[in-house]
Amino acid sequence: MKLDQVLLQKGLCDKTQVEQAHREIGAQASPTALGEWLLRHQHLSAAQWLEALSAAYDLPFVSEFDPAWLQPRLIEKLPVDWARTHSLLPVERESGLFALTSNPDAVSRLDELSLLLGSDLYPLLTTAEELQRAIDTCYSQRQAPQWANAARAGKPSEEIPLTQTEDLLRSGDEAPVAQYVSGLLLDAVRRRASDIHVEPFESKLQVRFRVDGFLYAQPPPPKSLELALISRLKVMARLDIAERRLPQDGMAKVRIGAREFDIRVSTVPVAEGERVVLRLLNQESLVRPLSALGMSGPVEADFRRVLSEPNGVILVTGPTGSGKTTTLYAALQGLDTEHLNVMTIEDPIEYQLPGIAQIQVKPKIGLTFAQGLRHILRQDPDVILVGEIRDAETAEIAIRASLTGHLVFSTLHTNDALSAVVRLLDMGIPAYLLASALRGCLAQRLVRQLCTKCRKASIPTQHELRALGSRAREMDGKIIWRPVGCSECMGGYCERVGVYEWLHLGPDWEATLRADSDGSALRKRVQELNVASLLDDGLDKVRKGLTSLEEILRVVGSAPQPTST
Repeated sequence: MKLDQVLLQKGLCDKTQVEQAHREIGAQASPTALGEWLLRHQHLSAAQWLEALSAAYDLPFVSEFDPAWLQPRLIEKLPVDWARTHSLLPVERESGLFALTSNPDAVSRLDELSLLLGSDLYPLLTTAEELQRAIDTCYSQRQAPQWANAARAGKPSEEIPLTQTEDLLRSGDEAPVAQYVSGLLLDAVRRRASDIHVEPFESKLQVRFRVDGFLYAQPPPPKSLELALISRLKVMARLDIAERRLPQDGMAKVRIGAREFDIRVSTVPVAEGERVVLRLLNQESLVRPLSALGMSGPVEADFRRVLSEPNGVILVTGPTGSGKTTTLYAALQGLDTEHLNVMTIEDPIEYQLPGIAQIQVKPKIGLTFAQGLRHILRQDPDVILVGEIRDAETAEIAIRASLTGHLVFSTLHTNDALSAVVRLLDMGIPAYLLASALRGCLAQRLVRQLCTKCRKASIPTQHELRALGSRAREMDGKIIWRPVGCSECMGGYCERVGVYEWLHLGPDWEATLRADSDGSALRKRVQELNVASLLDDGLDKVRKGLTSLEEILRVVGSAPQPTST
């Protein structure tokens, strides 16, 4: 059946569109040219086009590949660049060997691939996105069994530094220690690790991944690899490999297929050598919409209302690693950056946000948060993000900036939302200024989510009920879920979700702020308003089966004990 007939018969295009395409590109144009025209004019999707080709030329089509088809042995002699350039990946199905491709014209290269593998292959169409995902997955699987063996292959040769965006999937021909580092990073990404710890001890070299807030030990490399491994990591981050007496900080950038990762590298001298921690900054996890963070409906709705105001200060509070940066970036993403001048000053800049001017703090040359904020105010900003309020000077400038018509975001390290207000008062910010400027405080924590494939139902234990204190009655006898552990998760948990406490402040708070000296009146006001606490939000997520009660108690802490009368 002709391609035109397939397009019309399947209802993918109408006759007018097909005739217009042939008038513009020629009646005898190739199928590729016809497809490019139809896709360019958005008459059909890439998947629909491949489906039409499949029917017209009797080629099998799959919208999604099966990971079981990927066989690293099939690509041992096939460079990843060749697979990407020619849009071909050999895969194995029950019915034989196939070449997964998103480009029907690539079929002409099948003979080369068949000759390389010593076996016939048949074309198997899929979308370009699915093919790219299959290539990245297959080549990362090939690296996995190699990196540990490479680390034990003996003393490595002279190192070659990584380029600025080195693709880790190309590391098959590198020196042993380079293969080890590439494999280590690939394994960390696969396990969703946020940090890699390389820790030297007297008789061993320990490697641990931080996954969902917990450290997990990995197979250790030999102690003899220590100096070469530390040097390799320093070279990646452009640090001084000869300096082993002082701490150093640097940045590296690597690519795994289509995904780029920024890596923040920190070294400190310890008794047995140098300790290195790599923070993996995954753009996909840092840049998420507000709706994906786990806020309850009322909290998200009220938070969005405050974001739409023309001025004021919005604070996000919590300890290090509680997701404050992700929340702030999510808030910035919702702004109209095309018509607003949005500027940030951060330490460090964890992700480059399109359309936003970002400044890196550099205390060594005098560029502090306070100094940078002063200069930002001369740049005609509409919205300002201050990475952290660390001192009274920065706090005062931020407050006064909001009163002159700017919307200011920042963070504080406090335990709950109300403590942020008390901290600013303690810094010497006048209550009348704070009442006029502060729009709201969002306290947050990150808790591990239960794996839905292995969790089990249970009820709270007496120990947990005692820890809940005055909140025990509402959970006594209720069905909750507990972690079990399976091949799909880490000890029964998979990824994390936020728990939040939102305190919305307005002008009506001014009298309370003026009269309060120790925070007691403020806390009484919060109780009267029945503000949902971190524990309230956590228990709500427990009831929904998102996390476990023990995880909430671990992260948020015990509830106040009931008072005796």
